[in-house]
Amino acid sequence: MSLFKSNTLYPKTVSIPNGFATQIADKPKNKIIFLDVTPPQPPHFISASSNSIVPIHDNLIAPQINKDIIYENIKPVFTVLRVMGVLPLTRPSPGMNHFQIASPSMLYSIICYICLVGYVLYLSLNKVQILRTAEGKFEEAVIEYLFTVYLFPMLVVPIIWYETRKIAGILNGWVDFEICYKKLSGRILPVKLYRKALAIAVIIPILSTSSVIITHMTMVHFKLMQILPYIFLEILTYILGGYWYLLCEILSVCASILAEDFQQALRHVGPAGKVAEYRALWLRLSKLARDTGIANCYTFTFVNLYLFLIITLSIYGLLSQISEGFGTKDIGLAVTACCSIFLLFFICDEAHYASHNVRTNFQKKLLMVELSWMNTDAQTEVNMFLRATEMNPSQISLGGFFDVNRHLFKSLLATMVTYLVVLLQFQISIPDDNQRQMETDDVPISANDTFVAETTKMTTTLATTILTTLAKRKKKH
Repeated sequence: MSLFKSNTLYPKTVSIPNGFATQIADKPKNKIIFLDVTPPQPPHFISASSNSIVPIHDNLIAPQINKDIIYENIKPVFTVLRVMGVLPLTRPSPGMNHFQIASPSMLYSIICYICLVGYVLYLSLNKVQILRTAEGKFEEAVIEYLFTVYLFPMLVVPIIWYETRKIAGILNGWVDFEICYKKLSGRILPVKLYRKALAIAVIIPILSTSSVIITHMTMVHFKLMQILPYIFLEILTYILGGYWYLLCEILSVCASILAEDFQQALRHVGPAGKVAEYRALWLRLSKLARDTGIANCYTFTFVNLYLFLIITLSIYGLLSQISEGFGTKDIGLAVTACCSIFLLFFICDEAHYASHNVRTNFQKKLLMVELSWMNTDAQTEVNMFLRATEMNPSQISLGGFFDVNRHLFKSLLATMVTYLVVLLQFQISIPDDNQRQMETDDVPISANDTFVAETTKMTTTLATTILTTLAKRKKKH
């Protein structure tokens, strides 16, 4: 038993058994564990930690250190869509994307759409007149319908409004992916697509305006005020293609970055938990790929069908002029057909490439892993990773209606050829007015021919009546 005499809490000499005071000995002898837990921070608190992601506004100079990296890289295209009143997205702060019906952006979009619809209805009173030539009426009617079809993209604007909430969810999902990647790799997601997005936002409006002007000069007697809605809708169609390209390109770039980081991580012997973290991050990326198709389901279903219809009518207009040679009027049809085919192929090809990078490339990396030097836990995690890539589809599907890939483009082309054959056969079977007039002039009708025709008609009617009566009597017997 030891004695502690110099304790100020115990001025008198008190015996402390085993060196512990009596008051302490009466308490339960549990170890106290201090956890290194970061206290909750206020919403606008910016941490000074080296792992924090500090948002900046100068994205053009340093795009690699911004918090909301994905949005800032594709911001030019989103800005064009918001200025056109198509995408009423609300961003109260960086990294937070919302859709609110009672918001200034939604009110602005509704005003823009009402102005567009009212302007088109006003112009419909002055119907666009096709340059009439000596061709038959059927192909002229089809070409005239083409300019009505050009106005169909007005219907896609309310569809995009309906899907804006899901698009905001995709952007928020990318923010979570960036944070998880930062925690896993210790560096910021190296995505640098700002210049491509800026080029798309500048070049597409210029090319779309040029296309409408060429059509105006070669095909139709437009007035200047009639060109404006066609320019707006042409820009909308092709800027949606650029928006789809950027979404798919981001998926491809992130999948390639994640595959390279995973391959580098496997070169060093580490715990199996590292493989599990990469598997969780890949599952998040695969979900983003599926959600991209779901969030834009109805919009791009409409865009694909619209492009299919435009291509069919434009190519028919060109093929119907083969016998007489191509003229000035066919330049606008050729430009429209080529641009629409290119855009449709671009949409299908980019989605196919993104799906290939997200799934197939990772499977190749996993199958090439050397498992002999790994411990049992790491081998199990790699096998589970491979099973996860097999069981989680990464195809970009438009709401389950169809997968967007090169097979879709091939199917649409095959269907298009079928419709073109039917249209051309229908055109051939209808004689021109000139041909009908020539046949009428060459074959005079005499009174004798008229009498023979009337007699033949009466004989046929009488024979039909007799056969019907005999058939009824036979059924009664």
